[in-house]
Formats: sequence, structure tokens, C-alpha cells
Amino acid sequence: MKPIRVAVHGALGKMGQTLVDALCREPDMQIVGATDIKATEDYLPLPDGSGTVPLSSDLKHILTNCQPEVVVDFTTAKAVMPLVRLATERGVNLVIGTTGLSADDIKAIDGQAKAKGVGVVVAANFALGAVLMMHLAKIAGKYLDHAEIIELHHERKLDAPSGTALATAKAMAQARGKPFATPQQGGKSDSRGKQVEGITIHSVRLPGLLAHQEVILGGAGQTLSIRHDTSGRECYMPGVMLAIREVVKHKGLIYGLDTLLGLEKG
Repeated sequence: MKPIRVAVHGALGKMGQTLVDALCREPDMQIVGATDIKATEDYLPLPDGSGTVPLSSDLKHILTNCQPEVVVDFTTAKAVMPLVRLATERGVNLVIGTTGLSADDIKAIDGQAKAKGVGVVVAANFALGAVLMMHLAKIAGKYLDHAEIIELHHERKLDAPSGTALATAKAMAQARGKPFATPQQGGKSDSRGKQVEGITIHSVRLPGLLAHQEVILGGAGQTLSIRHDTSGRECYMPGVMLAIREVVKHKGLIYGLDTLLGLEKG
């Protein structure tokens, strides 16, 4: 079988660089082009020393000249919709790991993917451990009425709360069929964080952190903590590679890595 032709959108960012390195090690994938708003050179040297690929700040140029089958995006929310329109018009599948997308954005991506007959995977988190953390929190949330989330990230993260924290809270409430109980004392205060479906989310942004989340559930006389920590961006790569392999087999939107892992009904 021919390798899957992949282009990286946001290739000069830290996630983009990690992704380029990971793609070079996958025998069934071939990186054929790269885009980045900060691109000043015409070619990107590959980290394995195998050569270079075209690099441009012009996404249309890369899509036209490199003809990828899949574009992987780790950029910013405002850059996603222009990418979706350009890529789907050309029949290019998408794997989107950028967070901060609205419900309207997701709906528009789904509609565009179906209209153009291409596959799109959108996931708030590609770390397998984080997806399992969310899955376990959904299960626990059916039995404990109170929950809070503490999410901790590096100081350069643009969105707060994180996409993963928001997705976790919404998934937990959906699984139990109703919002969580709000604390009677101190429930409404500027110091209490953002409430989503009765779950208060606390966001921490500090140098020295990468990506961490703890879901704490409480009941009479007991608490349950479910925590996931990342120590390097390479933790996302197995999930991204899975998404690349699967997106070329599907049409329309696949939302969440849990769907690809068969966890969506748990």
C-alpha cells in the first residue's frame, strides 16, 4: 500500500514540530508539505535527515502543489475554519487537534465534511491517557452527584478553560442525563472558576506545566480523584497517528478520539 500523504498545518509550532518528527518514523505515512504563518523559508528540513518538504505560509499553495490526502492541524481556533473550507473543497481529509472551537464551528465542520464527502476528525485531546481519564469520569459521574475539575497548563495556552476540561464536563453531564449538584455554600463567587453543567472548572496557567487535569468527585464521606498528567508532547502522537489512519476511511465528522477507540458508549 502507498503511504498516506500528510501535510502539517502549524508545522513550526511546538506541537507541529513534534508531529513532523513523529510522521518521519511512520512507515505507512509520508509528510509531503508544511504550512505555518511564520514561515520564511521555502522548504522544511526533516528531522530524520531524509530531505526537505515544501513549506509556506500560503495554505492554498501547499494543498495545490503537494496534494496531501490528510492535513493535520494544531494552530489556533480562528485559523481552523479557513483551513476546513480550503481543504474540503479539494477533497482533503482533516485531523484537527486545535482547541477553542465553538459548537457552531463543530456544526459547520460537520456540514462541510458531509457536503464535500471527506473525513474530518476533531478531538479536544489526542493523548490516550486523557481520553481514558474522560471515559472513567463519565462512568463515575453517574454515581456521584458533585464534581469539580482542576486543569493545569503552560502559561502560553490561549484558551481557558481548556477544551479538554470543557469536553469532560459536558460529557460527564450527558452521561448522567442531568447537571451535577452545585455546592450550597460558595457556589457563586469570582474565585470559584467557571461552571459548566454544575461542575466548577479551575484553570491554572504557569511556566513549568505542560498539560494536566484532575477530576474530583464527591459524595457523603468520600471523594474520588481521576488524574492525567503529560510530561512531553509525544504523548499525543499515537492518537494522532490513529486518527490519520482512520480519517481516510470515513466520510463526515468524527468527534472525539473516544469514538475511534470504541469508548463513546461507555
